[in-house]
Amino acid sequence: MSTDNKQSLSAITLAAIGVVYGDIGTSPLYTLRECLSGQFGFGVERDAVFGFLSLIFWLLIFVVSIKYLTFVMRADNAGEGGILTLMSLAGRNTSARTTSMLVIMGLIGGSFFYGEVVITPAISVMSAIEGLEIIAPQLDTWIVPLSIIVLTLLFLIQKHGTGMVGKLFAPIMLLWFLTLAVLGVRSIIGNPEVLQALNPYWAVHFFLEFKTLSFIALGAVVLSITGVEALYADMGHFGKLPIRLAWFSVVLPSLVLNYFGQGALLLKHPEAIKNPFFLLAPDWALIPLLILAALATVIASQAVISGVFSLTRQAVRLGYLSPMRIIHTSEMESGQIYIPFVNWMLYFAVVIVIVSFEHSSNLAAAYGIAVTGTMVLTSILSTTVARKNWHWNKYFVFLILVAFLCVDVPLFTANLDKLISGGWLPLTLGLVMFTIMTTWKSERFRLLRRMHEHGNSLEAMIASLEKSPPVRVPGTAVYMSRALNVIPFALLHNLKHNKVLHERVILLTLRTEDAPYVHNVRRVQIEQLSPTFWRVVASYGWRETPNVEEVFHRCGLEGLSCRMMETSFFMSHESLIVGKRPWYLRLRGKLYLLLQRNALRAPDQFEIPPNRVIELGTQVEI
Repeated sequence: MSTDNKQSLSAITLAAIGVVYGDIGTSPLYTLRECLSGQFGFGVERDAVFGFLSLIFWLLIFVVSIKYLTFVMRADNAGEGGILTLMSLAGRNTSARTTSMLVIMGLIGGSFFYGEVVITPAISVMSAIEGLEIIAPQLDTWIVPLSIIVLTLLFLIQKHGTGMVGKLFAPIMLLWFLTLAVLGVRSIIGNPEVLQALNPYWAVHFFLEFKTLSFIALGAVVLSITGVEALYADMGHFGKLPIRLAWFSVVLPSLVLNYFGQGALLLKHPEAIKNPFFLLAPDWALIPLLILAALATVIASQAVISGVFSLTRQAVRLGYLSPMRIIHTSEMESGQIYIPFVNWMLYFAVVIVIVSFEHSSNLAAAYGIAVTGTMVLTSILSTTVARKNWHWNKYFVFLILVAFLCVDVPLFTANLDKLISGGWLPLTLGLVMFTIMTTWKSERFRLLRRMHEHGNSLEAMIASLEKSPPVRVPGTAVYMSRALNVIPFALLHNLKHNKVLHERVILLTLRTEDAPYVHNVRRVQIEQLSPTFWRVVASYGWRETPNVEEVFHRCGLEGLSCRMMETSFFMSHESLIVGKRPWYLRLRGKLYLLLQRNALRAPDQFEIPPNRVIELGTQVEI
């Protein structure tokens, strides 16, 4: 490898440390404390400490190192990852019925992420600010207000983008992980026997000794791997090699050293269970550590916020969410986007969660169900890809699936015990998002089918217009068309009411491909249907934002000259009413009407100048 390539790999690896590992990297703030805080009936005793440390270590090895970094990350769509990508890949070579099941799984996984994303900023920032209790116990009443202030500032800067601030993320997170390692080593040196917990014997012994209690306690152990989905979701930003290199060279060693350092401290000083992370540090380092922890948790929160922006854009482009305003905050990086509606809905949800739960320990009870639920779905979808797309031996794939589920299912089941104490929160949020996504997709399909079931044949109507043309007026008219072979409603209504047609008519269809990006060579397809009619199909990936001006530019390069400010855009505006349906479908229909009324209008969605748009209304019963 050349020197330049090595430097580039090092830079990308450092950047991956700053973005990908923020969530899982801040887990030491609260994980071991929650495991041994007494809520599961464990005291700070040797067998319990060794058992939890062994479980945490082997979860990091099996779930993160083997399952995600080695297996799941093999499943990419043009380098992109994430649960919806996995859903798309898994459904490519399966029957329609199986594809429907896989789509439901993918949507549930995506919905779980929305449930998790509300909790992550709250628990991360609160656990860092709670270090104040160690420095000055009388300041504990300031934890909630300070957490809200920090997160308010974070959400406020989203509209400006994180390009400049993001350059600081990597060195800060590198310093964070080095600090984790140093604090851990310092404690382990004083009590090296804690390293015995690396032996999986202690994990097995833990289950044999504590039986049912040990199973329930898995709900706390899973806190050590929250954020693992980010490794796969952010694969498109950094690539597989830098993410893997960052994990094995920096993140994994630092996490293990810190967890074992906390264990060594607790074996000597059981009273340190009130906050073993901050009590690892000497008194003089508490304030700097508090500041560093706050910065690390803000970065972890930023990574989650960016993740929900990306997931939302993908869901919008794939037709599972209504169109909404998406702002690009960087001219250089297409992945840096800002979605105002999502940003402020998420902010208000996080603030409500902080005020309601008041302490990170209370919030920890809500964490885990969404994470482990997504893990189960990822196992099923990824092994489906291995069998159907990679054509691996079915028995080998089955063994892999069984191995994954032997870990995932107990973790998920153990977290169900948290339902009453807080686990209902991510499940409720996930259910709301799942309902919204399935409602928009199914009702949109129902609407389009309703609009086109009596549609005229495109070829027949064009032939009729060319044979007996109406009054033709100078200029170019563009009619947005969702289906290739159906006359757009706007064209039908223009002919019906105005009885005129422009000299040149373009039927424009914007299509989303099953890929993150579409090469410019394949961007536009032009077909002349008659002397005065053209069909233009513009294809975009789900990570791209359609732009009509760009489409016109590509058309000009291929011989179909169009000027944006000399073209009239005709669009149909559907006025919807809910017809006679069963009560539950009526509710679904009314939810769709609400979503449709608040959806971004097509001119804004495709960046068409408002003064060039003519909207023709039509009433449709669904």
